[in-house]
Amino acid sequence: MVTLDPNVSRPQEPAWVEHAMWWHVYPLGAVGAEVRPTTPVDGRPVDHRLQRLVPWLDHVVGLGLNGLLLGPVFAASTHGYDTVDHFRVDPRLGDESDLVALVAAAHERGVRVVLDGVFNHVGREHPAFRALEEQGPRASTADLFALEQTDWQQGEPVPVRDFEGHDILVALDHDGRAAEDLVVEVMTYWLDRGIDGWRLDAAYAVPPAFWARVLPRVRERFPDVWSSGEVIHGDAAAMVEASTMDSTTQYELWQAVWHGIADRNCFELAHAVERHDALLATFVPTTFVGNHDVTRIASAVGERFAGHAAAVLFTVAGTPVVYAGDEYGWTAVKEEREGGDDAVRPELPATPPAPTDLTRVHEALIALRRRNPWLHRAHTDVVHLTNTAVVLRTATADAAVVTALNLADDPVEVPAADATRVEAGAGDLRDRTLRLPAAGWAVLTA
Repeated sequence: MVTLDPNVSRPQEPAWVEHAMWWHVYPLGAVGAEVRPTTPVDGRPVDHRLQRLVPWLDHVVGLGLNGLLLGPVFAASTHGYDTVDHFRVDPRLGDESDLVALVAAAHERGVRVVLDGVFNHVGREHPAFRALEEQGPRASTADLFALEQTDWQQGEPVPVRDFEGHDILVALDHDGRAAEDLVVEVMTYWLDRGIDGWRLDAAYAVPPAFWARVLPRVRERFPDVWSSGEVIHGDAAAMVEASTMDSTTQYELWQAVWHGIADRNCFELAHAVERHDALLATFVPTTFVGNHDVTRIASAVGERFAGHAAAVLFTVAGTPVVYAGDEYGWTAVKEEREGGDDAVRPELPATPPAPTDLTRVHEALIALRRRNPWLHRAHTDVVHLTNTAVVLRTATADAAVVTALNLADDPVEVPAADATRVEAGAGDLRDRTLRLPAAGWAVLTA
């Protein structure tokens, strides 16, 4: 249960976020770095691979997106989430000058940059934890970690909590001042170097009171910073209120999009849209249909339905995120095994490939979203619903966008919900009725 502190208040999200749409990339995979190296961090040569992302910035702009959401970039032992030094770029990616140059290149194109803040835990190679292992409970770094007992002796295994059973990830003590000061210092350090916001990794595993202490301190220096917490389960609205985060990831909607489409169950999708709508009274969620931790949407729903998922993403409220490659319809399945994430975190080609039909779909939907920024926090009504067809109407008093999906293998007629023009997809609009082809979809405006 999340406890609200009456002395903590959450400011409105920065004004620029209403127009923000992100392209999410996992840097280590994208630039072809080895994610399970055998050489310790300090022994690795600096390889200036981050510059390989610069040619992709024009692709981001071409899609109509204006944000780059980077996965972990700090020095780490393996996959990037076992941080060793928050103030150093991983040598497999380059150095600080490479990251600053990438941020500058993005900003020159009107693209904002968000970094992945892994602040729940660090890797066992982190110098502060190594000092604790070597010096025992009296180490000056002991206060940084979530120790389960204090009467252990030097030379014994450190009794520290880990992250969800991953013993290489040692948890920080979020009740004490040491971790708070560290995270504030890290966040402001990189904001000082030009970034625009933070994805807060595993935010659901951190007490909201920790963020409520950290984020106001960061906002004192950077009032326009945006923060979005990774929240997989739990009461997101209460967590946002208690933590002062601007947003959280909308996993419930993501799951309903792919389950609803894959299982031909529009009732699940409609229910999730209604629950999503209720969150808007508190905050605007960060929406997505793919990321570095899940099976590609084209694999999850089938390639012919990837456009349906994109149509929902860009026409319901939220701050939309496109996972790199989903706009091409790339396929990959996440597997629960060692290396099971590798397929969904591939190396990017040196330059963007030629657009596909799905790329053009993304361009059209993003352009529609760009013309209608009010979609960021507008409410959605379900105006038609069967197992295999749904019509969603997202609207204000002055404008409306209608999204119609057909998951069946036969054409279907659905109400047009007062729409007058087909903007994307395929549909025949006549006499206030929309005829969708088999497995078709359309987005319309009033």
